[in-house]
Amino acid sequence: MTRAWICGIVAVVALMVGCSKPKPPEKDRPVEPQATQLRDAIQAPIEKARQVEGDVQEAADQQRAAIEAQGG
Repeated sequence: MTRAWICGIVAVVALMVGCSKPKPPEKDRPVEPQATQLRDAIQAPIEKARQVEGDVQEAADQQRAAIEAQGG
């Protein structure tokens, strides 16, 4: 019967340790910016497309002006 009590106590202690509250992160160590890196990876091509859009619109305006200047 003593062995059963020891096994029971060990099981209860193991459950208590497994259900304990996780430790908060250390204040001295900054959090790794994983979400920021993901956001930047998504935003980079969008910003590049916005920059190119202005160049394409300017080229189209110049072409339209050239066509109109030739009488078209």
